[in-house]
Order: sequence, then structure tokens, then C-alpha cells
Amino acid sequence: MDKWKQKGIELLQQLVSIPSFSREENQTAALIEQFLLVEGLTPQRVGNNIWCTHDSYNPKWPTVLLNSHHDTVKPVSGWESNPFDGHIKNGRITALGSNDAGASLVALIMTFLYFKDSPPREFNLLLAASAEEEISGKGGVELLRDQLPPISVGIVGEPTHMQMAIAERGLIVVDAEVKGRAGHAAREVGVNAIYLALPEIEKLKNYQFDKISSLLGPVKIAITQIQAGVQHNVVPDLCSFVLDIRTQEHYTNEEVIRELQQITQADLRPRSLRLNASGISEEHPLVVAGKSLRMTTFGSATLSDQALWPFDTIKIGCGDSARSHTAGEYIEIEEFNQGLETYIALIKTYEKTLGKGL
Repeated sequence: MDKWKQKGIELLQQLVSIPSFSREENQTAALIEQFLLVEGLTPQRVGNNIWCTHDSYNPKWPTVLLNSHHDTVKPVSGWESNPFDGHIKNGRITALGSNDAGASLVALIMTFLYFKDSPPREFNLLLAASAEEEISGKGGVELLRDQLPPISVGIVGEPTHMQMAIAERGLIVVDAEVKGRAGHAAREVGVNAIYLALPEIEKLKNYQFDKISSLLGPVKIAITQIQAGVQHNVVPDLCSFVLDIRTQEHYTNEEVIRELQQITQADLRPRSLRLNASGISEEHPLVVAGKSLRMTTFGSATLSDQALWPFDTIKIGCGDSARSHTAGEYIEIEEFNQGLETYIALIKTYEKTLGKGL
């Protein structure tokens, strides 16, 4: 175990020292690919995504995915130190992507290596280091998943204090329009699109979906942008506004849009319906295994690659989500070490849980 902890810290230091903004992850992809080759594995690459199975892979067995991402957001202006400094100081690495999600990714890589020579019985492990997670880009999981063999369940690495997110909100961004008729503001002509839009906005703001998630609560709708008019003396004939909708596991994104369109006269045009909410049963053997290790379960408000995997997943990883995308982002060395231990224990316990027929 100590060997993998040491190798993991060294790889994490290298990883965070390389800028890897979304769509610009080619250097970190090369680093991960080369690292796995040196460790005697046969990694595959598609775009900036790296994936790998053990030599013992059996296509007749179910497969468990170990996945996290190696892209980052761009550093915010408040950094007082070099955001690409991988040095350890006072027991922590302070660097962009150390917490989100470098530590989780590297811990999963080391977990995969730990099981290289003694893999689990009756299921395969598949490692995937994905790109473009921070922008939900089509060059990330969406490009990668069609290259992979069938997967039964997944572990997605994101900072959760090593507790299990068993549900995650989805996202729909909607461009809404209400049309009126232009006219001169000094005359009683025209139909003001702003006035028409106001009651529609009120309907959408106050609408309540029937199904409430025990983990995530209700579907949440926020109107976040609005635009109308070209100049002060023209009655506007168009009012457009943007909805930020955070969904939950009881509704698909398509169902949410259909239901909202029935209660409003505004024309709703979703930018994408790809990012659905996700959820896994508390009775799933992987969740049961986590609970037996005294992990708590919760619903996550933040979006991740879970939204793009078409099978059951849990989200669990090293660090604290509140540190993500902040100046001075860091990971404690002890957090990484505990994360690696927990991932390994989870795989071993899942194997035992399956053996009991759960």
C-alpha cells in the first residue's frame, strides 16, 4: 500500500504542474498514458481520454468503471501562489486541479494498479481518465464511452470527503422567447413583449413538479438572464430570457421540458438535453458495500461526468467540493492516502458483497 501512496503523490505532483484546461489536456493525457505504459499496462487513447483494462480482462464478466477527469478550469484571479506548483508544503499540495479532481483520479489509478496482479474475482476493473469534464464537452466521456466494452457500474472520482453521492442533479439551460408586436412607444400601438413575458416568467418561477427527490429535493428553476428592446421609444416585439433548471432523478430532461411547455406561452428551446440527473438504488451491492464501510450517502447538487454515463454510478473522491475552482485550491497528503485506502477497501468489500449474492 505504501508503494502506491508514494507513487501516487509523485504522479499527482507531476499532473498538477502541467496546465490542462478543458480541450487543452493533451500533455496530461500523454503523462497518464506514459505512466501506465511504464507500469506494464496497455492503455488506449481516444482524443485526450485514456482508458485501460487489466490483462486478465474477461468479456464474460461484468465490469466496474474507475473514472475521473484530468482537465481543469482556468485559474481565478485571486491566486497568491503559482497555481501549477506541485510542491508539498505543510502536508498539502496547493495547485489548480489538486482537489478537483487530480487527487481522486490519481487515487483511482493507484487503486487500479493495486489490483493489477491480483484482480477481483468475477468482475473486471476498467480505468478511464476523461477529458473536458469541466465543460461537459463532447470530446470527453461522450467521445470515450462508445470505445469501451459494456460496463455494469461505475465509481466517479470527485471531491466528496470520501462519502457516496448516490444521486446527482442534472442541468438544462433553456432559451425562452415571448413575441409581441413592435410599435411607437408614444402611441397606443404594438404589443409589448416585456409585459407578455412577465406573467410567463412568474409561472415558470413558481411552478412545482409533483415528484420530490428524497436526496435532491424538487426540480429547481431559476431565471438568470433577460433581454428585450432596441431603444427607448420602440415597443419591443421580442423578449428573451434564460432558465437554469436543475433536475433530479425522478424526471428525464425531456419530461421536464414537455411539462413546462404545457404551462407557459413562452417558446422554450433547450440548448441541450444531454445532462440528465442520475441516481442509484440504496440496495445496489456497490452502495451496500460502501455503507458497510460506514460511508454516508447523499445527493449532490454539482454536475459531473455521472450525467454522461448511461449506467449506475456513485460519486466519491478525495477532498472537499467547496475548494473546487477557488484560489488556493489544495489537497492534503493525508486526504489522498485515506482516499486510496478507501477506494481499495470499497473494491474488496464490493467483491465480498457480490459473493454473498446481494
